[in-house]
Amino acid sequence: MEAIAGLLPDGLAIWAAGLLVIASFFTSALTAAFGVGGGVAMMALMGLFLPVAALIPVHGAVQLGSNTGRAWHQRPFIRYDIFLPFLIGSLIGAVAGAFVVLQLPDALLKLILGGFILIITWGKIPGFDRLGRIGLAVGSAATALLTMMVGATGPLLSSVFAQIIGNDRKALIATHAAGMTIQHTLKIIVFGLAGFAFAAWLPLVALMIASGYLGTVYGSRLLERLPEAQFRRWFKIGISLLALDLLRQGLGALM
Repeated sequence: MEAIAGLLPDGLAIWAAGLLVIASFFTSALTAAFGVGGGVAMMALMGLFLPVAALIPVHGAVQLGSNTGRAWHQRPFIRYDIFLPFLIGSLIGAVAGAFVVLQLPDALLKLILGGFILIITWGKIPGFDRLGRIGLAVGSAATALLTMMVGATGPLLSSVFAQIIGNDRKALIATHAAGMTIQHTLKIIVFGLAGFAFAAWLPLVALMIASGYLGTVYGSRLLERLPEAQFRRWFKIGISLLALDLLRQGLGALM
């Protein structure tokens, strides 16, 4: 037990680390099957055990591994005609984010994001499903810029991709995983350059990534058995709950 404890960061109990590893399986399975929810659930759980300074970078590292594993496992379904312009736009947005000095209030950003997600989830924006490569690149640059200011772009990307990929649940989840892999990679680079000590957390992160990949395999099997209409219904419910929580956080911060 002492040997195991020596691999964990100071202050993190063995039982807490074990709980996080188990939870990584279930949250990854949730996202692989329904497209949303796993990352937010993992963030909430990690917030109970990790210090504030480590929460965002460690969560980002775990989510990077989870999304990479999901993108790899579901790679035959990735829509590269969407992903490649997204990749280019994300890189442009991340570079631009390093030079942006304007910082909107976090509460205002959450209100805007929550409202926008609800609108495009339950409404149909004319022409959205016919965006060209330039339009996709511009949109992805904007989301990459937003992710530098607020960590809620996962549900935003899900809702945007759902507008573009309207009738293929497998392509939606796989392409979203590939997109989030890029965005989390950019985050990890930023935290690394800022001096965060990832080395102390690597054993825990590696175990959570391995557990998460097993969850992805299980969730993908569930996705195979889930009818398209049922998937879309649960997807809309899940993403709407996340958007409403953003609105709650934004309103709470303003009061």
